Amino acid sequence: MTLADFIAPDAVLPSLHVADKKQLLAALSARASELCGLQERDIFDVLLQRERLGSTGLGQGVAIPHGKMPGLNRIVGMFARLAEPIDFDAADAEPVTIVVLLLAPEGAGADHLKALARISRLLRDRPSVQKLQSSTDAEALYAVLTQDDTASHAA
Repeated sequence: MTLADFIAPDAVLPSLHVADKKQLLAALSARASELCGLQERDIFDVLLQRERLGSTGLGQGVAIPHGKMPGLNRIVGMFARLAEPIDFDAADAEPVTIVVLLLAPEGAGADHLKALARISRLLRDRPSVQKLQSSTDAEALYAVLTQDDTASHAA
């Protein structure tokens, strides 16, 4: 599974302006609703419920809000680079600037986990994260997101 399998070029937000975690989840929910056709409020509620279980802020400026959605027929991902860092209750208490949203169908257990693992692998690679943090161009960000996909297929 590659990031391009679930993050489309139009699902990249290169400079998202939000003030806090709740505003971020609302903005992501609005855009995800446009991408997948589900109700914005339903997406927001699923993301908020997941955050109540524990923050999806991984640390080092990265968060992966995610959830399983009834009525979704495929995994949908989004990438957002925040214009300004926000508090996300991350494990290391550092503010977040890089966010990858992942929504999966209710029955997508293994595929959901594979997608999360794929995202985590990219976001543990410091050079890739630095490129993502420094670019404000959607095409350049998408290239960084998918560059490892082509490299891993070539290997």
